[in-house]
Amino acid sequence: MKALFAFNTDVAWSRVIADQRRWLLPVVALLAINIAVLFAVVLPMRRSVETGTEQATASAQALGAAIAELKDAEATRDGQVDASKDLDRFYGEVLPANFAAARRMTQLKLAQMARAQDVRYQSGAATPESLRDSTLARLRVDCSLEGDWDDIRQLIYEIETGPDFMVIDHVSLAEGGSATAPLSLSLGISTYYRVAGNVR
Repeated sequence: MKALFAFNTDVAWSRVIADQRRWLLPVVALLAINIAVLFAVVLPMRRSVETGTEQATASAQALGAAIAELKDAEATRDGQVDASKDLDRFYGEVLPANFAAARRMTQLKLAQMARAQDVRYQSGAATPESLRDSTLARLRVDCSLEGDWDDIRQLIYEIETGPDFMVIDHVSLAEGGSATAPLSLSLGISTYYRVAGNVR
C-alpha cells in the first residue's frame, strides 16, 4: 500500500492495521454485529412477514369464497321460499279445490264460454284419474261442440289464455254434411285438483 503523503513508498498492510487498530476493531465489531443481526433477526423476520402475507392473501381468498358461497346459499334459500309461496298460491288460487270445483270449471264454465263465442256445446264426459305419489288428481273432459271456424278459434284462444287452469289435450275438427253446416269440434281438456286429505 502506498504510504499517505508519500510517493513511491510501500507500507505493509500489517503496519496499517496495527496503526489503525483502535479504529478498525470497533468498525469490524460493528460490522460483525450487523451481519449477525441480519442473519439472526432480519432474515427470519422477513421470511415470517412473507409467510404472514401469503397466509393473509390465502385467508382473504378463502373469505371471499365463503362470502360468495353464503350469498349463493341465501339466494337459493330465498328462491326456495319464493317457489314455495308461488306453489302455495297456485294450489290455493289457481287449481280447483276439489273434484266438484274441477268439474264445474271444465264442463259448466266451458259450456258458458262456448255460448259466449256462439259455439254450441253438445255433450261432455268427465273422467277423474288419480296420480301416483301425488297430492293431485286429474280430471279429463272430452266434449263435442259445433260452430263456425272463427268462433271455434276464438273459443280455443279463450280456453288457453283464460284465468282457469285448463290444458287442451287434443282438438279434432270435422266438416258438416253440407257446405253451410257448422264444423264439428271434438275437444279434450284436462285440469288438476287437490285430493281430499292431501291439501297442502
